[in-house]
Amino acid sequence: MKQQELIPHLFRTEFRKITAVLCKLFGIEHIEVAEDIVSETFLTAVETWPYKGIPENPVAWLYAVAKNKTKNHINRNRLFADKVIPQIAQTGTDDVEIDLSEKNIADSQLQMLFAICHPSISTEAQICLALRILCGFGIDEIADAFLSNKDTINKRLFRAKEKLRNEKIAIEFPAEAEVNNRLETVLLTLYLLYNEGYYSESRDVVLREELCFEAIRLTGLLIDYDKTNLPDANALLALMCFHASRFPARKDQNGEIVLYQQQDENLWDQHLIGKGAYHLHQASQGGRLSKYHLEATIAWWHTQKADTPEKWESILQLYNKLLQIAWSPIAALNRTFALAKANGKPQAIVEAEKLQLNNNHYYFVLLGELYTGIDNQRAKANFELAYTLAKTQTDKQTIQNRIVLL
Repeated sequence: MKQQELIPHLFRTEFRKITAVLCKLFGIEHIEVAEDIVSETFLTAVETWPYKGIPENPVAWLYAVAKNKTKNHINRNRLFADKVIPQIAQTGTDDVEIDLSEKNIADSQLQMLFAICHPSISTEAQICLALRILCGFGIDEIADAFLSNKDTINKRLFRAKEKLRNEKIAIEFPAEAEVNNRLETVLLTLYLLYNEGYYSESRDVVLREELCFEAIRLTGLLIDYDKTNLPDANALLALMCFHASRFPARKDQNGEIVLYQQQDENLWDQHLIGKGAYHLHQASQGGRLSKYHLEATIAWWHTQKADTPEKWESILQLYNKLLQIAWSPIAALNRTFALAKANGKPQAIVEAEKLQLNNNHYYFVLLGELYTGIDNQRAKANFELAYTLAKTQTDKQTIQNRIVLL
């Protein structure tokens, strides 16, 4: 990998790891100190590597520099250090353990995930913090993901960090009795983080997919920890894997959406499908049926390309159960599409028009598809409404293509 590509790549993969370990050392109230030390570490790499060359082991080099900078910071700020790391007063800086082992990095990231997903801060703030601290995303990237601007994201992050400080949230695993309650919030944050990528209106396709794969990586941390390797976590990971398996087939060469029925199943990632099936099986071990179980099973059916009545009837029944426990506009629209496949378009049109999701362009796209072949004028009218509501040029182009076909 070339130098100009290596440092951004390492920033994405290593910034989050070192930050999590240093946050655990200093406490969550000193997140900025941890971030500053890690930023200085990468700045040193940017200034040094062009002249001295890339080290034989770049990651080990970064870890060594980060450790030195941390000890230098502690030496320069003894009052801070004595308060934050009490053992320093007795042992001195040389004995401070800055453990960047693989296990401690994984533990620190997982503990940080629980700290970030504390119920005291808003869901949006949790996702922003997860993207910044645990995924290594820059402020510009987070702003793009949220279709927002840097100032808004910086203010959101500042308020969230202040809340964590004021609440004195510890970076630690929750007590065993609390794991299930806290895990529910963590899973919801990861689910929404994944959806931020999967349904994002951002034009940056690479960024959208990175959001999804970061959510998969963080959910994998839960699976690797015995106390959180629970059915709901496995169901969520299965859901993510099944959806991600079809990424290569979702867009054509022009970046336009390829509808499910037209996707080339040869482009589907069989490894991810297999991984999803494994975790869906693991999820079935418990007696609880969560929304993640239902959505994962629906997503599994979508990896079976055969267009059979059994498939669509099964998907329809799963959506019926899902809407009873977790209603959402997307689930309602998808359920109506499954109804059309199982029982025919006329019945689906009746159900779709009851939804009245008049501010949702996907709603009018669905109505356009349902009316196509039954009443093409009404189909066209619905596609035109969808066109006016669509936010991205890609969506508008896809809808325009449907209008042209009519």
